[in-house]
Amino acid sequence: MRALIRQHALGMLVSQHHGLPDADHLPFEFVEGGTKGLGLLRAHVARANPVWRRASQQVLAVFRGPAGYVPPDQQEKAATGGKVVPTWDYHVVHVHGRLRAIEEPGWLLDFLHGQTRYHEAGQPHPWSVADAPPDYIEGMLKAIVGIEIDIDRIEGKWKGIPQR
Repeated sequence: MRALIRQHALGMLVSQHHGLPDADHLPFEFVEGGTKGLGLLRAHVARANPVWRRASQQVLAVFRGPAGYVPPDQQEKAATGGKVVPTWDYHVVHVHGRLRAIEEPGWLLDFLHGQTRYHEAGQPHPWSVADAPPDYIEGMLKAIVGIEIDIDRIEGKWKGIPQR
């Protein structure tokens, strides 16, 4: 499950807004630890995004891995007299926990450095936060809020292996 989150980091964060479900799609980082030892999910959002104001809500983050339609196999159709149906194979992880907002500039800067190193590692000329002018980064830090989910429960659902 941790590997799927790391490989497919764009999660769908589901929270409540005025009593209705709301979804935000965010690139998350999985970190070992947390109060239950199940880990933490970390991300950041624009300060203008109201999701960070839902701190203390129980939320759900959904991560989808490989998926695909699976048609009935011709041999299987013949062997069963046509008693087969198509299906869908998928890999998904559901993460449940409480949302926390983090506005501390030091935390945000450390988080951004880590995320940048991770995502830029494979680039021929990796970009670094230090490549931007310090006053520009300082302004950007004021425009974002960190979010963290201390994982209460994590569930994986694997159905089949998609044929590619």
